[in-house]
Amino acid sequence: MKRVIQKKVCLLGDFAVGKTSLVRRFVEDRFDDRYLSTIGVKISRKPVEMADYTLNLLIWDLAGGDDFSQAGASYVRGSVAALIVCDLTRRETLDSFAYYANQMRALNPDAVLIFAGNKADLESERVIDNEALHEISLSLGGHYLDTSAKTGYQVETAFQLLAKKITV
Repeated sequence: MKRVIQKKVCLLGDFAVGKTSLVRRFVEDRFDDRYLSTIGVKISRKPVEMADYTLNLLIWDLAGGDDFSQAGASYVRGSVAALIVCDLTRRETLDSFAYYANQMRALNPDAVLIFAGNKADLESERVIDNEALHEISLSLGGHYLDTSAKTGYQVETAFQLLAKKITV
């Protein structure tokens, strides 16, 4: 019987970048066009099968923007990793990567960081290019990839990468 290990991970990013949609796509394999703002935190659980153990991801989907700045420290405490998300159609959401990365690392210096440029399906509206994403994620000590919660593009890949980088 495989051992089961549970780890807390956070989804961080500004309002309306698609954090909740990414979690819903990963955990339930579904997408909803309606925007529902997360208030506080929503916690989901998803097992990820690794070679010799099962990693239970406790995914904390945190409210962005001002809500995060008020309660963020208490929410990220105890987490080992974060998926930090920007909206590829809104440049200012990329500028917040450093803020969320610094908040996470202040409490968890060894935290695994993965950066996701979400809404890759909106190619004609895209204003953030891969070079910018690559540069900022390298400078902040993490990997990046494009995702689309709507189509499912690289959503599983993002969470699998996060899971593989978590040391147990």
